[in-house]
Amino acid sequence: MAQVLSKRRRRKNRRQGTSDAPAARIPVPAKLASSSRWTYSALIFVLATVTVGLYSPVSSDPFINYDDPNYVVQNPHIQQGLGIRTIAWALSATEQSNWHPLTWLSHAFDYQLYGMNAGGHHVTSLSFHVLNVILLFIVLAQLTGAVGRSATVAAIFALHPFNVESVAWIAERKNVLSTFFFLFTLAAYTWYVRRPNLKRYCGVAALFVLGLASKPMVITLPCVLLLLDYWPLRRVLRSEKPSQGQSSSHLPLGMLLAEKLPLFALSAGSAIVTILAQRLGRAVEPLGDLPLSIRVDNAAYSYAMYVVKFFWPSRLAVIYPHPRDKLTILQISLALFFLLVVTATAWYRREKFPYLLVGWFWFLGTLVPVIGIIQVGGQGMADRYAYLPIIGLCLMLVWGCADIAERSVANRGLVVSVAVVILLILSIVTFRQLRFWQSSYNLWAHALNVTQENFIADDGMADLLIKEGRPEALRYYEAAARLAPWDPISHGAVAASLQDRGEFTQAIQEYELVLRTRPKPDVQAFSYANLGIIYGQLGDEPRVRESIGKAVQLNPDTVLAMIHQMNTIVSAHPAPAGYFRLGLLLEGTGQVSQAQSAYERALTLDPNFSSARRALTWLRRP
Repeated sequence: MAQVLSKRRRRKNRRQGTSDAPAARIPVPAKLASSSRWTYSALIFVLATVTVGLYSPVSSDPFINYDDPNYVVQNPHIQQGLGIRTIAWALSATEQSNWHPLTWLSHAFDYQLYGMNAGGHHVTSLSFHVLNVILLFIVLAQLTGAVGRSATVAAIFALHPFNVESVAWIAERKNVLSTFFFLFTLAAYTWYVRRPNLKRYCGVAALFVLGLASKPMVITLPCVLLLLDYWPLRRVLRSEKPSQGQSSSHLPLGMLLAEKLPLFALSAGSAIVTILAQRLGRAVEPLGDLPLSIRVDNAAYSYAMYVVKFFWPSRLAVIYPHPRDKLTILQISLALFFLLVVTATAWYRREKFPYLLVGWFWFLGTLVPVIGIIQVGGQGMADRYAYLPIIGLCLMLVWGCADIAERSVANRGLVVSVAVVILLILSIVTFRQLRFWQSSYNLWAHALNVTQENFIADDGMADLLIKEGRPEALRYYEAAARLAPWDPISHGAVAASLQDRGEFTQAIQEYELVLRTRPKPDVQAFSYANLGIIYGQLGDEPRVRESIGKAVQLNPDTVLAMIHQMNTIVSAHPAPAGYFRLGLLLEGTGQVSQAQSAYERALTLDPNFSSARRALTWLRRP
């Protein structure tokens, strides 16, 4: 009888993530301490080997034309390598509308090692993913003592196709890097909890700072630590006086909150810096001024869709366009109903199944920074945002299924077989998803195939095709412009096409539309400079100077780049129109003598070129 009771107690402990050890401190769980070192090491080896084997194709993938140019390919700071100037820039940079200096430095270090060999950059990202898988296993095993369950959670995390975007996209280094420090911080926290002192707490805080410096999405970490205090650490005091099973290691919730205050202060500081960086980078609400009600509706719907795609990972894409006001009342109502039911169930069953509450609130909480209440970017949701949050869903799934299996007549072999089949299916889907990252064309073609009205994918495909000199690029820009009146990229491209065809009135309208969207300064400068060129061709000299003057004021580097490009074009293919455009840009930047030479060169090639003659006369006037 005693043996039966002991067996039942062990099952209960596994379910609740505790051991039979006394509660005076939080020790290494008994089950983990008694596990063979060989088994523990073998699980780590298997997890790492399977992950590397599955993701190995990324080592031959190229850079893609979405964010990779800004992060590496066309970033002069990164291409200086890891030096004092790069470090100083990284600490103050708000490029890409975020403050993440450690991510910038990791890219600079990679560039110093591999240059423009994209395979090396991919290997670094994959290495961090492998480390995250191992860390997740170690942390869960340390916290719960349930080695098998912890390994299963880590395996799902390693192989789930939701995570392909974070691993295969070089520009998403920030995701795998910040998660590495997030999990490392959890490991340090378990070390701190066993013997709380200032030194160990400072170690937790330092690792958290490194995570914030990689990607600010990890600002919710103090909340996750509170969840872990509830389960599996069970540090939360249930009553004013410790009862049986509770000891001095159990603390009132207020004390646990106070313990996290320095970490919450770091989160608040990171949030402020991030908002400022996003406003400087003009990334907040690029879709126009979305009403709060639309953002809340999309947040509820996105939460539900993340869960759906976790359990049924199909039609995954690099970008899901924001639905704006196209969500139906039925879609929003079903999403809200689902969220309320799961939340209520997790809360109601928290005593018997605490992992449901912890896993569900881990998922909900870690998604808060990117759920779209503050809209950043043009997406409604994104696979990369699920990288850290799905760990909570994995906890719920694995611990819940394991408890069901323990209560059923199913034998251990059957349970293991089902788990292996599920992991095999996930691996197959992940391997298939990896193929879409083998080229930018595959990526955008797939996104356009599995999503609807995706103007960002249209822009991406058009950008790729126009660099290859393929005329069908304009078709994609025109499609994006029809879908998104607020999109400066597509409207700017359409305006340039109209300008080249001599349809100046329509081109002016498109450039003015671009400027009304309040794009980044370089886009504004490009639009104003081209407006100045059009006004020059129309003979409106005052507006020429006004427009190009605004361009220079907004971003002189953009105008200088246009001058360099035009010089290259006219050197290879001399043409009156080319020299005329060059003269206008030179004049706008104060290079009067060079502008005069360009106008004269245009008149030499075409003595009847009236626009160049008017510009030259205007330039020579006293």
